[in-house]
Amino acid sequence: MLDWAGTVLDCGVYSPAVVFIDVFEREGVPITMEEARGPMGAHKKVHIRKLTQMPSIRKRWHEKFGKYPTEEDVDRMFANFVPAQLACLEKYTDMITGAVDTVEELQKKRGLKIGSTTGFTTPMVDVLKKAAVKQGYKPDVYVAADEVPQARPFPYMVWLNAIRLDVSPISSIVKVDDTADGVMEGLTAGCWTVGLARTGNYMGMNEKELAELEQKDPDQFKRLLTRSYDILGNAGAHYVIDDITSLPRSIFWDKRLMAQLRRMCQCHGPMMSGALLVIGVSDSDDFWFGCLICLLNALSALDRVIDDINRRMADGQTPAQ
Repeated sequence: MLDWAGTVLDCGVYSPAVVFIDVFEREGVPITMEEARGPMGAHKKVHIRKLTQMPSIRKRWHEKFGKYPTEEDVDRMFANFVPAQLACLEKYTDMITGAVDTVEELQKKRGLKIGSTTGFTTPMVDVLKKAAVKQGYKPDVYVAADEVPQARPFPYMVWLNAIRLDVSPISSIVKVDDTADGVMEGLTAGCWTVGLARTGNYMGMNEKELAELEQKDPDQFKRLLTRSYDILGNAGAHYVIDDITSLPRSIFWDKRLMAQLRRMCQCHGPMMSGALLVIGVSDSDDFWFGCLICLLNALSALDRVIDDINRRMADGQTPAQ
């Protein structure tokens, strides 16, 4: 189940960020790009409300108007946001490199159903759909933030996807997103979650800017990327990877591993994997994966032996040699 901006298109999630800045500028209360990106992933009206709750913005608002922002202010700014977002959205619909091929692999070669969730409303998703189809991207289901009682971090968009896709159990779904709210959406729904660190909101750069920074200042690039990994990991993502192109190998590697862990621990669902954070998987890891499986098998066999000994001792029998 895939997010839109920062996950499959609009590398750096520019489309909403620039409009949030513009909306507050019209109010006479400028905000920074970092502030604008803070609540990213939420329904856009909720995003504006969260911005008005930031201490730094509330202070500037009070200095400007002598009062703090109200829900009436939120309503007005959202009313201004919608046409402004629709007017510029198409400019930010370039697919992220490798996204189309990756999703095609998941759909056609792996036989997976692809759903979608977003902080955008239905009219905005309609713009994205049109542009994405032209570039070869077509999920099986579309769900917008205004189709459910509450959007992220609540689970309803994921559940509506599951209903429309006829997918069960919910723990068979992998939710992929570049924001903390998107990760929490998957967790509250009961899904596996994968965070995308490089192409999303917390790096906040398009592909050209990413390449330039990595070349000119690799240390700063690494610091920013590490920060992005940390934010998504701290939000609870089971995996954090660079971008969507690493997704197929990561989730199918994990599928084999978790099958072993489930048999050992007799545990179902994603909760048991909270301590497992796998960042990319290279071909060389196949050797170590084999070693790990051997170790798991040995531990499983040892566990059965210990159970047998305990059972025999409880029955007053001599343990088998």
